[in-house]
Amino acid sequence: MVQTIRIEAAARGRAGKGAARATRREGLVPGVVYGAKQEATLVAFDPRDIMKELHKGGWQSHLYEVAVKDGPTERALMRDIQFDPVTDRPLHIDFQRLAPGARIRVKVPVAFLNEETCPGIKAGGVLNVVRREVEVLADPDAVPEKFEIDLAEAKIGDSLRWSAVKETAGTKPVIAGRDFVVATLAAPTVVEDAPAAAPAAPEAAKQKNPAGAASASTKGPAKKK
Repeated sequence: MVQTIRIEAAARGRAGKGAARATRREGLVPGVVYGAKQEATLVAFDPRDIMKELHKGGWQSHLYEVAVKDGPTERALMRDIQFDPVTDRPLHIDFQRLAPGARIRVKVPVAFLNEETCPGIKAGGVLNVVRREVEVLADPDAVPEKFEIDLAEAKIGDSLRWSAVKETAGTKPVIAGRDFVVATLAAPTVVEDAPAAAPAAPEAAKQKNPAGAASASTKGPAKKK
C-alpha cells in the first residue's frame, strides 16, 4: 500500500516571484497545492520537513496529507521541486491535489528477488535493468511501494517482462498494449586474448652472409688461358 505522510504547512497570502522570495527570506520553502478543479492553495513549508522526505527516496510514490495551519488538509502528491543550482536547496514545491475516485499516475520502483540463487547469474550472466521503475495508473490508496520480479528460475537469454511482476496491485502501466521488457539476463562478455607475436627470426635467417655476397660481386672476370 502507498505510504501516507502528513506534512505541516503555513498558508501564503500572495503569489508571484516577489512573494516567494519573501517567503524564502523567512526561512521557509514556498509551494502550491493545485488540481481537482479547485483553486490553488498557496503554502509554505519548513525546509527540514522537505529535506527529510527527499532523503527517504521514493517521494514521487508517496501520498501526502498537506495540513495547512488554520486551513484544510489536502491529499496530494509531490509533483515537482525546484532546486537552487548552487546550494541544491529546495526553492519551490508543487503538490497535485487528488480528486475523489481519481486514479493517479506514479512511478513505482522495481526490485529483483533471489539474485544470489539465480541460475543465469550463477552461470556468469549479467542482469541488465531496462526499467528501474515503471510508471503506472493506480488507486491512490493502493499504490505498491515496489514491484517485485523473481529471478529464481531466470536463465541466460531470458527477458523479464511486465507479466513477470509478482503482484501489480491493480495498477495499469502507462505503456499500454504490450508486455514490455523490464530487464534481461545477458551472456557474459568474453574478452579474447590478443594473438601472441611471432618470434623474431634469427639474424642469420634474415641476412645470409651479406659480406660474402659483396666480395663475390666484386671479383673480376676469370682469366682466359
